[in-house]
Amino acid sequence: MKALLQRVTKAQVEIDDKVVGSIEQGLLILLGITPDDNQEIATKLAKRVAGYRLFSDADDKMNLSLTDIDGGALVVSQFTLAADTNSGRRPSFSSAAPPAQAEPLYRHFVAALEQLGIRVATGEFGADMQVSLTNDGPVTFLLDTEKN
Repeated sequence: MKALLQRVTKAQVEIDDKVVGSIEQGLLILLGITPDDNQEIATKLAKRVAGYRLFSDADDKMNLSLTDIDGGALVVSQFTLAADTNSGRRPSFSSAAPPAQAEPLYRHFVAALEQLGIRVATGEFGADMQVSLTNDGPVTFLLDTEKN
């Protein structure tokens, strides 16, 4: 499972010119799911995301987490994060989990964040979405459960 975290001052998702999810200060989380992922991995990643220190404290050091700042999370499914880009000029998506597996894990990740007290907004799984954000910093990190 991969989570691309973008620290934002605001972010939103639109489908057919209608806003379906938005947050103010917090994280835009693009979530990529692979066939090897499961609920345990999703829960651990949610805990890591909620506690990951990437917000500035009074000394302008990245010492505060999403939980510490009471920020929101906008979670968007992003199967392209799981793409194999190691050869050729066209990505292969065979390393991405099929929708029947990925959607329940996406929903489990969202629920796990909510259980940790995070206010969560979402896109719509599998939809053609327009995502807009104001990246704060810019600060962007990729958390990859395969590498942990």
